[in-house]
Amino acid sequence: MVEEMLALRGIVVSHETVRQWARKFGQVIANRIRQRRLAQGDKWHLDEVVISIAGAKHYLWRAVDQDGFVLDVLVQRRRNKRAAKRLLRKLLKKQGRAPRVLITDQLKSYAAAKKDLTLRCEHRQHKGLNNRAENSHQPTRRRERQMKRYKSPQQVQRFLAIHDPIANLFHLRRDHRTAAEYRAARAQAFQAWADVAGARLAA
Repeated sequence: MVEEMLALRGIVVSHETVRQWARKFGQVIANRIRQRRLAQGDKWHLDEVVISIAGAKHYLWRAVDQDGFVLDVLVQRRRNKRAAKRLLRKLLKKQGRAPRVLITDQLKSYAAAKKDLTLRCEHRQHKGLNNRAENSHQPTRRRERQMKRYKSPQQVQRFLAIHDPIANLFHLRRDHRTAAEYRAARAQAFQAWADVAGARLAA
């Protein structure tokens, strides 16, 4: 969509130019957004979804907090205790602390991984409680359809490592907000984007 958005402003670029720009600068911008540590929730929702990569089944593991901010993602071939443990270790290292509450579906691997890591947080296992994480998979599904499936696990991990922090920045929930509050939050998000991307906002 970037190609069309720029064309509307009279700037003609090819899809390949946009792709190369994203590869060169996307990760740098995503890292700057992460440094702002927008996701601070202490309630972690974990979920895994099957994705097809080059005809082979893989699992995309995702963690989001109670506000819907993506904490981390991990592409793995397995859906077992070892895979769940790897995700939790990565989360603990990146967040720097354990969650207050862990919410998962009824996959037993989560409980086994939590026990091995001696986490003392409350663990709620119920499919209906985990809609926050399940809904977070939707943009990935849309991207998968647009790309006619992913080509490699590295491609998925690279794409989501850039996509999710930027999506977090513009994760502006409308519920419990007046129109004025929403516009103020949107302006703040665009200002943050200008800061991390080194862009200049139009006056």
